[in-house]
Amino acid sequence: MSNPYNSATERASILGPTLFFKGDLTAEEDLLIQGRVEGSITHTQRLTVGPQGTVKANIKAQLIIVEGTVEGDLQAEKSVFVKETAKVCGNIYSPTVSITEGANFSGSIDMDGKKAAAQQSGKFDPVRPHKAAGGAA
Repeated sequence: MSNPYNSATERASILGPTLFFKGDLTAEEDLLIQGRVEGSITHTQRLTVGPQGTVKANIKAQLIIVEGTVEGDLQAEKSVFVKETAKVCGNIYSPTVSITEGANFSGSIDMDGKKAAAQQSGKFDPVRPHKAAGGAA
């Protein structure tokens, strides 16, 4: 495997398998999680939960790839990929979603962005469904 810091375009951070992080994690570079994270993750680039990774947090990132275990909502600006080794318990908000055969997924998927936008503004009520566009409130 090549060094992730060989060039600026390949720059990435890795949280190793023995690392346990609890709190609010933010990053502006690609991130690979092989350890355990609890709290929240806000990210501006690609975030990968590796096969050994365990995350109990809501994740916001540009691109999210899950190969390990995630308990929490996933919100991506571009895409979410749930691989065959993944176990995800939470909702996915993303314009594109890919769930590979063999993956374990429990939750809902919103690809139109209405719920994610409402959730960010604090107006999202998971108990009461949204009205159709143009409908009476």
